[in-house]
Amino acid sequence: MASVPAVFRSEWTKIRTVSSTVWTLISALVVTVAMSAALCALLASTFDDLSEVERATFDPTFLSFSGMILGQLAMVVFGVLVVGTEYSSGMIRTSLAAVPQRATFLFSKIAVAGLLALVVGMVTSFLTFFLGQALLGEHRTTIGAENVLRAVVGGGLYMGLIAVFSMGVAAMLRSSMLSLGILMPFFFLVSQILSAVPGAKDVARYFPDQAGSKIMQVVPDAMNTEAAPYGPWGGLGIMLLWVVAALIGGAVVLKERDA
Repeated sequence: MASVPAVFRSEWTKIRTVSSTVWTLISALVVTVAMSAALCALLASTFDDLSEVERATFDPTFLSFSGMILGQLAMVVFGVLVVGTEYSSGMIRTSLAAVPQRATFLFSKIAVAGLLALVVGMVTSFLTFFLGQALLGEHRTTIGAENVLRAVVGGGLYMGLIAVFSMGVAAMLRSSMLSLGILMPFFFLVSQILSAVPGAKDVARYFPDQAGSKIMQVVPDAMNTEAAPYGPWGGLGIMLLWVVAALIGGAVVLKERDA
C-alpha cells in the first residue's frame, strides 16, 4: 500500500518532468498578463471615447483581468493533460498497479496539480493587476481600495479552480482529446455566446466561468454589464459546486471502470 506522501512525490515528479504541462502553466501566465496589459493600455488611451454609462461603471480592477479569457484556456489544457496523459500514454495501468487505492491516486494527483495551478494563478493575478493599473494611469485603482484585494485573490482562485474542474472532467471522459474538444469550445465560444442571448443568459450566468468570474469584479455591473442575482462569493461558490461535481464524477468513473 503506497503512502500518501509517496504518491504526492510521484505526482509532483510526473508534472515537473513533462514539458507540456510546464509550458501550459507558463502560457497561462504570459498570455493573461500580455493580453490584459494590452487592453488596459488601449482603454487608457481611449477612455474619453467611452459612453457616460461605461465611465460610471468603469472597473479598473476587472479590466486588468480581461486577459483571463485566454489564460483560462491554458489552465484548461493543463488540467486536462495532467489527468488525460495517463490514459493516452497507457501509464494509468502502471500508476494504478503502484497505487491500488484509486481515490488516493486521483485526489493526490489533483491536490498536487491543483496547488501548483493555484500558485501560478495567484502570481498571474497579482502581476496582471499591478501591471494593468500602471498602464491605466490616472484611471487606476490601488490594492488597498475597497474590495480590490478580494478581487485580486479571487482571480488566482478562479484560475486554480478552472484547472481543477478540467481535471475532474478529464477523469470522467478518460481522454485528453475528448475533454479538450468539449471544454475549449464551451469556455471560449458556447458560454460567451449564450451569455449574450436573451433568455439563454439566465442559464449561462450559472456556468462555472460566468459565475466564478464575478469574484474579480469590484463594481457589480462593471462596464455596463448586467448585475447577477448573486454576489462575488456566491458566484465563486457556484463555480466550486461545479468543481466538486466534476471531481465526484471523475472519482466514480475511475472506481467503476477498468483502466
